[in-house]
Amino acid sequence: MKVRQLLVLLFLMSMPVFGQYSTNSKKAIKIYEKAQLQFRSRNDLEAEALVCKALKADDQFIEAWYMLAQIYLDKNMGSEAASYFLKGLEVDPGANPDGFLKVAEVEFSVGEYYKTREHIQRWESFGIMDKISLARVGVLRLNTDFAIWAVENPVHFEPENLGDSINSLLSEYWPSLSIDELTLFFTVKGPMNPAYPPERTSLQEDFYYAKKEDGIWRKRVDLGPPVNSNKNEGAQTITADGKYIYFTACNRADGHGRMCDLYYSKIENGKWSKPVNMGDLINTAYSEKHPAISADGRRLFFTSNRPGGLGDYDIWMSELQGDRWGAPVNMGDSINSPGIEQSPFIHPDQQSLYFSSDGWIGMGQGDLFISRLKSDYTWSAPENLGYPINTHNEEIGMIVNAMGDRAYFSSNRREGTDIDIFTFELPKSVRPIPVSYMTGRVYDSRNMKGIKATFQLIDLESGDLVMESNSNEGEGDYLISLPSQASYAFNVSQPGFLFYSDHFAMEQEYSNLHPFVKNIPLEPIKKGKMIVLNNLFFDTDSYMLKNQSTIELNKIYDFLELNTNIRIEISGHTDNTGSAKHNMELSEMRAAGVVKYLLSKGISTDRLESRGYGDSRAIDSNETEEGKAKNRRTELKIIGVE
Repeated sequence: MKVRQLLVLLFLMSMPVFGQYSTNSKKAIKIYEKAQLQFRSRNDLEAEALVCKALKADDQFIEAWYMLAQIYLDKNMGSEAASYFLKGLEVDPGANPDGFLKVAEVEFSVGEYYKTREHIQRWESFGIMDKISLARVGVLRLNTDFAIWAVENPVHFEPENLGDSINSLLSEYWPSLSIDELTLFFTVKGPMNPAYPPERTSLQEDFYYAKKEDGIWRKRVDLGPPVNSNKNEGAQTITADGKYIYFTACNRADGHGRMCDLYYSKIENGKWSKPVNMGDLINTAYSEKHPAISADGRRLFFTSNRPGGLGDYDIWMSELQGDRWGAPVNMGDSINSPGIEQSPFIHPDQQSLYFSSDGWIGMGQGDLFISRLKSDYTWSAPENLGYPINTHNEEIGMIVNAMGDRAYFSSNRREGTDIDIFTFELPKSVRPIPVSYMTGRVYDSRNMKGIKATFQLIDLESGDLVMESNSNEGEGDYLISLPSQASYAFNVSQPGFLFYSDHFAMEQEYSNLHPFVKNIPLEPIKKGKMIVLNNLFFDTDSYMLKNQSTIELNKIYDFLELNTNIRIEISGHTDNTGSAKHNMELSEMRAAGVVKYLLSKGISTDRLESRGYGDSRAIDSNETEEGKAKNRRTELKIIGVE
């Protein structure tokens, strides 16, 4: 809640009823009525001077204390406003008992939580039973009790300013970070005409970015046109690979109303494309702002006050369906409240959503929360990040790095500057699942040319698709996030080529996670070409396929359905452990098991063959465990193309 909203029309309480004031001093009344005229004309300095003279004439003049309180409230000086209002209340406490509740609300808004509790109790002593007031008190008491507990139990918080390569005397905010933490995008509010100081020209928002080299942020760079324009651009989010930027822009000619819309731009060959409005499913005649794109670029979270929400502004989510964004879905009452939710950030773990809200139990005008995706795909109740990350002020726009141990946010807490960007170590209790990443390029094995291919990361235990993305057209470079604490199947496919499969076990502690670099050659669909099926799993010395193999089996089926003109051989191979006869039989049974599954799915018999080669076709040494592991494999080979 804003301070000015807490004592709405406070000054009207000082107006006399039928010409009656709380004072008999004609001198005080005469001066006070002059102050009224100045106050109504918004000449606050003159009004303050006059009302102080009236109080000097009679310090028991209730209406004068109320006017002085309102003047200070309009200056956003809530502590002083509350103290002056109290002076008026104490003249005759029973005349305006609701005033103690209003004072408590102002004190809460400026972080004076113990005084808030005191004046809640003072209000309760009057025995007021009005339902609306009781509801207000109930919410205020819950927030106050939490705030006092949070202050008495602070979390670790040592913010570090990012320095003058990023920050300046202007305002810098809304940080966005690439998954490798080497590129930082942010919004800067500066003079529309740089030749003039900010106080002498209109201000506008533009995007800047900075690169980190050798652990140091280099000097920031203006993103420039066509993304930056002579209008405001702000509140941006970037994909994990830094290739797409989504942002908020308001009152544009191609907008869907006279409010704010969401736009995106893509970098190609080192240049950003002209921003594109995200269309009439995402944007409406209402406001859409504060976008947050998932690491795989397939889910977009944003804030909107469109109809169908639960409060003033809610968080909504849309999923990419082919090349179009689907109809947004309200995140529901696990996330949204009757208040304002804003500045969502979805961590690359795809399970941790950070956002700001003034509707959940908190410390003031807007606190930062985390909600986690549960196994049933609902979201947990929001958890407050604690004090002093949260204060009585409005906290918004926080992001968390891939490793989950460091957060970035904006604040005006450094003296002598406007808003700056800071970083701090995130308390362990509110950290996401740590995420690493894999990068490299996909290319045609024949000529090394880059390929735009589709990537899928699938949880081996649940079979759930964790993320799907594409390598970049032309170069074939890619970057995907790899959340820890799970094992994943990794598939790369492109029409006209054999698919590639691999798997990862990401079960290390976050401090031991490291990026993977993997260049992936794709083989064209041609007779004699072969791939290793890395996601088929068997128990030792067994031909029974494990449940985790279903992902790969279905990938083979999809490949055959897409390419109905090919015939394949599934071959089994072992290391040299055991007799040659045993190894031959085991390899034959393993290959036959794969073919049996494909037949059960409806693939024609004349398109499938199975062969076992035992240990006769080793591809590595059997003298090491690593070599033996490579020799134990199942392969798919093209044996015919019609």
